Amino acid sequence: MRFYLIDDSPNVINILKIIIHERELGQVCGSAESAADALEDLPILQPDLVVVDLLMPEMDGITFVQKAKAILPDAAYIMLSQVTAKEMVAAAYNSGIEFFLNKPINSIEVESVIRRVCQSLSMQKTLSQVHTLVQGLPQTNVPPPSSGPDGGSARPEGTAAIRQRTENLLRCIGILGISGSRDIVELVCYLSEHPEAKERSISALCGQVGNARTVEQRIRRAAFAGLANLASLGLEDYNNEIFTEYANTLYRFEQVRKEMNCISGKSSVHGKVQLNQFLSALVSYSTGEYY
Repeated sequence: MRFYLIDDSPNVINILKIIIHERELGQVCGSAESAADALEDLPILQPDLVVVDLLMPEMDGITFVQKAKAILPDAAYIMLSQVTAKEMVAAAYNSGIEFFLNKPINSIEVESVIRRVCQSLSMQKTLSQVHTLVQGLPQTNVPPPSSGPDGGSARPEGTAAIRQRTENLLRCIGILGISGSRDIVELVCYLSEHPEAKERSISALCGQVGNARTVEQRIRRAAFAGLANLASLGLEDYNNEIFTEYANTLYRFEQVRKEMNCISGKSSVHGKVQLNQFLSALVSYSTGEYY
């Protein structure tokens, strides 16, 4: 992976370079102490991952990311700052960053986050390449998809394999067997057979497996329990494999961090669950798209 670093403090840039080099995370292809200089470098250097400070003179990190994504839409962006105001953090994520890292820099946290983002980038590139190859294949002699018992498109692995994978994943985040977990499994199976249903509202989806309001309440509570469990794992061991794997796929990482702060007493604000993302990610894992 190729990294580009932006911070008005040369000391911060040097620390990041040392971490990236010593932990063998990739290659630093360039750096700048101003966002304006960085915008000139990006189209030439074409980095995979950009680490940028939030508060800089002339142009802040949020404005930079918005401009940079127009130049390098496929690059990933990580933001650094001492600012913890939730409005600023939310604005940073809305600009398109992957993670928000707090200063002062913690080398373990930096390494964990960078490895996670690099893994995500590699996965996206692989899926894009596969998609391109599939598009280029001749479509003759390709049998039509078989239909399931209810007329839906059946996955080659079958519902049993998808159900098993979903249950294993729910077990990993500690919510298999609690109220709502069975509803989640049924919804994942339904969505795997009816991918077009992903566009429906959560209420409409929940209505497929029972009373819409009751089912939504159960799965929301179960999904939040999973978020809380991941937050607890992260507090105990930031490099825990389950935490690093699912904190930014099943959930939004900033919401997991909020729950971590709440559990540790740093804040009274709990993290929130986006059920659409939660279910969509479960379907991707359970049908093999994330492997």
